[in-house]
Amino acid sequence: MTWLSALKETARTGLTVERKRLEPLVAARGAAGLALVIGLSLTLFGPAVAASSAFGAFQAAIATFQRSWRPRPELALASGTSLAVSTFLGYLTGSHLLLFLALLSLWTFLSGLSWAAGPTVGIIASSNVAIMLVTVTLPTSVAEAAGHAAMMIVGGCVQAALVVLFPVRRWGAHRDALADALAAEADYARRLRHDPVAPFDPEPLMAARDAARITPRQARSRPAELRGSRGVAERIRPVLASLADPAVGVPDEGRERDRVREILAAAGTVLDAAARAIRHGEPVRVAPAALAALKTPDTGAILTGPAYRASARLAALLRDVLETAGGARTEEARLTGGPADPLLRPTFPALVPSGLRAMRAALRHESPIARHAIRVTAVAAAGYLLGTWLPFGHGYWAPMAAVMVLRPDFSQTYSRAVARFGGTLVGVALATGLVQLAHPGTALSAAVAVVCAGLMYLLMRTGQVAAQACVSAYVVFLLGMGGQQWTQTVPERVILTLLGGVLAMIAYALYPAWETPRLRTRLADWLIEDGRYAAAVVDHYADPGGGESPDVREALLAARDARVAWQEASDRAKNEPVRHRGLSRATAADAEECLAQLGRVAMLMEAHLPDRDATPVPAAARLADALRKATEQGAKAVRERRVPEWDAVRTALAEWDGEGVPDRVVRRGAGLLLEALEDLSEALDTTPPPMLVDGTSARTGPDGRPEDPKDPKDPPPTGPGADRS
Repeated sequence: MTWLSALKETARTGLTVERKRLEPLVAARGAAGLALVIGLSLTLFGPAVAASSAFGAFQAAIATFQRSWRPRPELALASGTSLAVSTFLGYLTGSHLLLFLALLSLWTFLSGLSWAAGPTVGIIASSNVAIMLVTVTLPTSVAEAAGHAAMMIVGGCVQAALVVLFPVRRWGAHRDALADALAAEADYARRLRHDPVAPFDPEPLMAARDAARITPRQARSRPAELRGSRGVAERIRPVLASLADPAVGVPDEGRERDRVREILAAAGTVLDAAARAIRHGEPVRVAPAALAALKTPDTGAILTGPAYRASARLAALLRDVLETAGGARTEEARLTGGPADPLLRPTFPALVPSGLRAMRAALRHESPIARHAIRVTAVAAAGYLLGTWLPFGHGYWAPMAAVMVLRPDFSQTYSRAVARFGGTLVGVALATGLVQLAHPGTALSAAVAVVCAGLMYLLMRTGQVAAQACVSAYVVFLLGMGGQQWTQTVPERVILTLLGGVLAMIAYALYPAWETPRLRTRLADWLIEDGRYAAAVVDHYADPGGGESPDVREALLAARDARVAWQEASDRAKNEPVRHRGLSRATAADAEECLAQLGRVAMLMEAHLPDRDATPVPAAARLADALRKATEQGAKAVRERRVPEWDAVRTALAEWDGEGVPDRVVRRGAGLLLEALEDLSEALDTTPPPMLVDGTSARTGPDGRPEDPKDPKDPPPTGPGADRS
């Protein structure tokens, strides 16, 4: 993508306002906490302290809005306390330019490095640095600075207390995540009726698993319908795929296919009903026709072999879903529905050491987080010096805008720069017009500032431009409450905000962290995890008892994480103004399709894992070992821009042909694994074929060498997967 196209795309993204589900009660709670803090500060201390405490309460409320399945009151406390410490130290060094620049650089570098601990921590840290640039200018003495800092802590405590005392939809986010996962599987079942190899995005299942991570205290109060449903839902997806896929199931047409379509339609209806019940906390209501389709007695006479086993297992899993969604768990459901024990997540204090370890691990020059930290530190210092040198006053607007705009990736940085400037223009224009019409006093300015903050809380997920417009108006009224006229803040803020955004964009262009050159590494990581997942599944056929076999579930989760990391990297790379370095868009798309197919075939084999008393298949162990080693070597070849080879897998599969195979699904699935790996090599082989004398391209054989055009036509393909187009 050219620079002009990239700028157009990021500008369009930054100015887009999306339709999102609004949460007015949560926004009202944050605004109420802000109003309480401002009112208390105005009554006891005056407008200056009220402005400082308002910034603390405002930022503390934003901290509770960050991505979390349940708002953490600890985030509000940490945000208010860190802002208080930053403000106090900033005021102590504010009269000495070099000392303040050193403190600002240290604080900014740490905030940039904190993105390694997660986006929530990074956003809070960056916001605290930006707001600190404003709040250090409000006190006039050390005692006042201490008082301002104390009120910021009070603001964080108030917001944290409101989160605890007035929870909104206590388990609503968890219900939505699980319901979305079930609804996604219902849609998947309906699509499989028409496309037996339809793709499935695992993100809803990953979100449901993330939402299921709770603390031991939360587990004691979790609703019954949220216990165990996620585990059952995860087991439904491979069964649906194996029932529909003609490679391991029934033919494309005929009586068996018609019955499979009926079962898939009924499964979609049942899953939708369970999703609605879980989302709203109400009893399950399922159409009788759907239940009748799942209980039809002649299914065993129509479906045979793997297809019949899949249909029987699907019916059992759907019964478990209905039982858990209805809030009841029978002993049978407890045994067949998977573990009902919660996935425990660490408490807030336990997250601190892991966050520090992540920040330490990111201290590498080639790390995008480290480059972001260096970039934002340089821009903050340069912006502060420029703002101080320019004859506008309030020079902190430039570094504040730069810190809030810069992000570790290109797209977010440039889209936020455009959104911040556009939102600032809209916000200050509306605020200025209202000030000119109403001439608000201290109390009215405080009230309007609270309204603007509430609107920001309400609209912050709809897009950056809407949120920035509300923030700009909020700051105008808040500083107006402190006695500053709009003519002192509006013009200079517009100019300095533009300066800060331009500095951020220039800094990223001069010291970038492009994702495009790392695409091969992401692809190699995904290949390794997919290979380990497939090997873990195949290993269970060699050792059905599972004594020394690797855990299939853990391997699947690692493969999902690698796939999501690849997709996020690929999406970021699409908007970067960088020429591809060895991996074009077409090649990346083809390789992604091949690895998705590799994971899908492993999932089909997982759906038919043998019982513990099944006959072991020794050749499966050799194939599993070959898969692990070959995918690791193939990943190394991908990183080194070579075409991976799969001779070891091909040899292990040929040896398997000489032994008895207990189920046709196993051998056919193993052949499809090799087929997916060979397709990956073909996708990555971008070497153009040699040209013949007549100007046409020469055909190449499996070894990559040109074939003799006089040779007879190739024989038809044989073996597993040969009937798949």
